[in-house]
Amino acid sequence: MEDLLVQGLSGLASASSLFLVAAGLTVIFGVTRVVNFAHGSLYMLGAYLAWTFVTRGVFEFAGPFWRFWGGVIAAALVTGAIGAVIEVTLLRRIYRAPELFQLLATFGVVLVVQDAALWLWGPQDLLGPRAPLLRGAVDIFGVRFPLYDAFLICVGPVVLGALWLLFHRTRFGVLVRAATADRDMVSALGVNQALLFTGVFALGAALAGLGGALQLPRESVNLQMDLSIITEAFVVVVVGGLGSLTGAFLAALMIGLLSAFGILVLPKITLVLVFLVMAAVLVVRPYGLLGKPPQGLHATSGPPEPLLAPAPRALRIAGGVLLALLVAAAGVLSDYELTVLTEVLVAVLFAASLHFIMGPGGLASFGHAAYFGAGAYAAALLVKHAGVPMWGGLLAAPFAAGLMGLLFGWFCVRLSGVYAAMLTLAFAQIAWSTAFQWVEVTGGDNGILGVWPDAWARPKPVFYLLALVLCVGGALLLRRMIWSPFGAALRAGRDSPLRAEAIGIDTFATRWMAFAIAAAFAGVAGAIFAYGKGSVFPSILGIPRSVDALLMVLLGGVQTLSGPLLGAVALTGLQEQLVRFTDHWRMILGATIILLVVFFPQGLAGAARGWWERRA
Repeated sequence: MEDLLVQGLSGLASASSLFLVAAGLTVIFGVTRVVNFAHGSLYMLGAYLAWTFVTRGVFEFAGPFWRFWGGVIAAALVTGAIGAVIEVTLLRRIYRAPELFQLLATFGVVLVVQDAALWLWGPQDLLGPRAPLLRGAVDIFGVRFPLYDAFLICVGPVVLGALWLLFHRTRFGVLVRAATADRDMVSALGVNQALLFTGVFALGAALAGLGGALQLPRESVNLQMDLSIITEAFVVVVVGGLGSLTGAFLAALMIGLLSAFGILVLPKITLVLVFLVMAAVLVVRPYGLLGKPPQGLHATSGPPEPLLAPAPRALRIAGGVLLALLVAAAGVLSDYELTVLTEVLVAVLFAASLHFIMGPGGLASFGHAAYFGAGAYAAALLVKHAGVPMWGGLLAAPFAAGLMGLLFGWFCVRLSGVYAAMLTLAFAQIAWSTAFQWVEVTGGDNGILGVWPDAWARPKPVFYLLALVLCVGGALLLRRMIWSPFGAALRAGRDSPLRAEAIGIDTFATRWMAFAIAAAFAGVAGAIFAYGKGSVFPSILGIPRSVDALLMVLLGGVQTLSGPLLGAVALTGLQEQLVRFTDHWRMILGATIILLVVFFPQGLAGAARGWWERRA
């Protein structure tokens, strides 16, 4: 019983800390409708700034009490100011852009902040001092419990109460709640929307900075804090219901307690427990615990844009010339260059498969790497356990990935927007956890080695040509399906579901099949990747690979069929060159992404198409 009490109290402390971050994310999304992926970076900045203020003598004139707590408060305020600068200089320019492009811009901020933190504070973990007056332990029902953790348990409800008073007893709060309900009407009534958005973003950033600063006595400050917290914060916000502070508080409590007790009951599921909870909640309550169905389209999004017309004749000729050059490259380039080109081709098919469900289907996916990894593991397991030749693995990969797509898609396509995207992420993390922990079959973290092509395909030029045929053929087949009657039905269900249902289109079945088709082609890309690398590891199913696919599609342009192809080439080539020539490649890549989002909101291919039409 004493152990259970300690675990429960520890879970409450973790839940309270998590709520601080999730509360800021909820406030920002509720008003601005921005899915702020950089919120974890603000949390990390709060921790680093608190460490600097507390340990570097900034408040040396004060006593130990004010030196620590003054540093914590100053870190939260400075983080709020940084958030205001981000809102004014970047987000204000793209509020009318689609939500996914806003997500892309905030991801660019993540890369910039991470590299800046590395440059300012170095790669080592930083340890902070213990909090004055909160050292030692307190006796709770005969159990000794850290006094600082007991303090954190109280912080969450206090912050929730303070936010409730702010939003219900002040003019600023009334404006925030009004903007959450109908921001266009608030603007029509004469409210300065720009100033309101800046204030809301600064408040959310300050809450994230406060959450990071309060972790100083509990854990080391490091460069991995941002990505480790943002995923859990997103889960809390989605489970609670987008825009609901009370829902976020309840979700944080539920996840904190389940994580605390889950390690005692089922230790192996702790890596994926939060995603299991999110998946279960969204299946039962599609809009979270206290969330409400969206009323119409958000003003930030506007009506869905149709796919641009088929490529003009000049572009098709240019594509044929490029394909001929790619075929000729097999006899000219070195083995290393052919290996890089093979990776680019894999990225092209992977991005095209994601675009198939994002563009025509209108369903964003944060977990598309699950199907890429399913294809890779299907081929690798057949090689390892059955000695199946390469052609068998290439046939099994789309079958395995397609089955996984059918299973997961049955749940995902019932939702829309951020809820659907987060559910895809939950299923992807479940797949990653299975590959990571099922050591007897997948090899766990050691992976599966020796996944080489058959003898006839081992020369680099031959394998490159095989990858060229499969990847370009797969991308062209997806393109053909988009302009087929099935693709027309898919686009109709995206643009006007009610009208599509009225004329006899089963929109659910169409989206479900499109989801499975996209998963199958991602599986083909994964199998080619596995044979090209000669090994498969659980990281192939991880969040970074899903983010890469999302970046490729968005950078190229969602509303053009050539967009994901151009985005895959641009992102893969840019990463390859930056990693080779500079240690600060993340900052340069992040700044490039931000500039592209600001100046080319339709993506590279969309901007090129617009230029061509204006010139014509």
